[in-house]
Order: sequence, then C-alpha cells, then structure tokens
Amino acid sequence: MRILISNDDGIQAEGLIKLKQALDPLGEVLVVAPDRERSGTGHGITVHKPLRPKQVNFNDGTTGWSVNGTPADCVKLAIEALLDKTPDIVISGINRGANLGTDVLYSGTVSAAIEGIINGIPSVAISLATYENKDFKYAARFAARVVSILSKNKLQSGCSLININIPQGSPKGVKVTRLGNRRYENVFHKRIDPRGGVYYWMAGEPKDMIPEKPILDADTDFDAVNNGFISVTPLHFDLTYFNGIGEMEKIIGLMGEPLL
Repeated sequence: MRILISNDDGIQAEGLIKLKQALDPLGEVLVVAPDRERSGTGHGITVHKPLRPKQVNFNDGTTGWSVNGTPADCVKLAIEALLDKTPDIVISGINRGANLGTDVLYSGTVSAAIEGIINGIPSVAISLATYENKDFKYAARFAARVVSILSKNKLQSGCSLININIPQGSPKGVKVTRLGNRRYENVFHKRIDPRGGVYYWMAGEPKDMIPEKPILDADTDFDAVNNGFISVTPLHFDLTYFNGIGEMEKIIGLMGEPLL
C-alpha cells in the first residue's frame, strides 16, 4: 500500500512525524509537505512563482520532499510530478488544533486531503483538537486503524474524504458527525505601530451556531469533540446546493429572454 502524507504545519512538525511512524508498518509511506507552517491557506495554489521541492532526511533513515508551497501544492505536485506511481490513499495531518465546522474551508490540512479526492484518491484529514496538549498518541493510532480498514473497504467515490478530529486526552469513543457552523466575534484587533500606522491582527473568539432545523439528525463535530469523542465527518468538495436548483430555475424563468 502506498500512502502519501502531507500537512499544513510543515515537514518538521511533530504531528506529521508521529503520523508517519504509525503508518510505516502498513506500507510505503511517502512524505511531501510544506517547508514551513502554512496554516489557514485553504485550497490556495502557487501560480506566480516556481515550486522547488527539496529532499529531507528523517531520523529513521527515510527521506521526504519539502516544498515551498501550500498543502494543496504539495499533494498536487506529489501526484502529478514527484511520485512514480499514484498513491492508494492520502493522509493529511496530524494537525495541531481542530478543523471543525466551517473552519474546514480555511484549513490547509483539509485542503491537502481535498486535493487527493480531486485526483480520485481516497483521503483523510486528521487533527488534534487542542493546542495545549500535544500528545498525538491517540490520533496516530486512530489514523493507522482507519487506513488499515480503508485498504480493505473502499469508500464510495462521492464520499471519499474523511475529516477526523481527536479530542484532548483519552477519547470516550467515536461518533460519525456532520459539520457544525462556526462564526467568529471580535475578529480584528486594531493596533498602532511605532510610526503611527494602523494595522490589524486577525484573531477572534469562536461562536458555534446551532441551526434551527438540522439537515441530519446527527451530532455536530463540535458537540462530539467537546464531549470527549472522536469526530468522524464524511465530506466532499461539490459545493452545489442541490435543493436550490429548482428555485434558481424559477428565478431564471422569470427573467424571460436572457440578454446575451
């Protein structure tokens, strides 16, 4: 089994090293990751400068590729240029900090996995939902179990990305969840530099929103993690709101002859 791993915390991040160690017994593990932290880059790709992959030596004697680009760049470059064969699965992580709810749209960790499914490869994003306790033990074990199962049980093509968040401490169990809805309050902090110039730090306090009518009777990923459970959420990259297609057809019909 050929396993491609990447992340958004950088190729020297502890979470990536722990993930590699857990997956090594399962097959050939290939590492292609950013040369530095690229958190919050979403699915950005590099188009205005060249990508320069460099080989990196790990302490176990193996090598990986360090890339001066985004997480999506790393997976795209690995699949289309660096690797001689297509990997069987893409794993992104283990991220330091949660990737829950609408934050997945900003996440470089999740975007690396999305690049995998864009290329038709089953993919997993895995995050440790804390910045304080950097014990990746449970996350690494769970990732290895998931990969082992996926090697024998393929996901349907329309549901081939799994977003996993591991709570702090010893998990109580596992819950299959839906994405929650998170907004941030007091996002920008205004400050003045020594020359009197105004600048802003993006920060913010998360506020989890509860929908009036949940689409699916399932816990949100926030609920699961906050209650000590591992959250497993199936995702896909098709953002089409299918329930709105009929309404849009009515609106377009009211326009009459289109102005072309």
